[in-house]
Amino acid sequence: MRAPYGETVTATERELAERLGRSLRHVVLMLRQVGADQPVTAQQLSVLGSLENGPRRMTELAAEHGVRLPTMTAQINRLERDGLIARGRDGADARVVTARLTPEGRERLAAGREHRVDHLAERLARMTDEERAALAAALPALDKLFGAP
Repeated sequence: MRAPYGETVTATERELAERLGRSLRHVVLMLRQVGADQPVTAQQLSVLGSLENGPRRMTELAAEHGVRLPTMTAQINRLERDGLIARGRDGADARVVTARLTPEGRERLAAGREHRVDHLAERLARMTDEERAALAAALPALDKLFGAP
């Protein structure tokens, strides 16, 4: 079987990809459920996280999150209404709209992360030492797979 980039994919690699996809779906659903009672949704937290290192262009945010510009604009409108982000203009091109975290947005981002980390830590505490070690050993490979720095 040929992959989109020309590599040959084995049945074992395809099976692993399917299993990983199912596991990732479960993780995403679990984190959404954990945050369901929070004032900020998982999607909003994701956008806030994208602004953590400074202002970003709306088009960049839309591309990063895999949505169209109108969808990101609606998300930014809600976050701005709630006082979590502020809009601005790009210094190099005043036509370009940017978004940046407000202090309240930074606090909400930290609180949302803390809530998710607490939940994951509780689940990790139920695992054996060997299971936690296996998970920790897999993290560098996952970083490489997903292109994390």
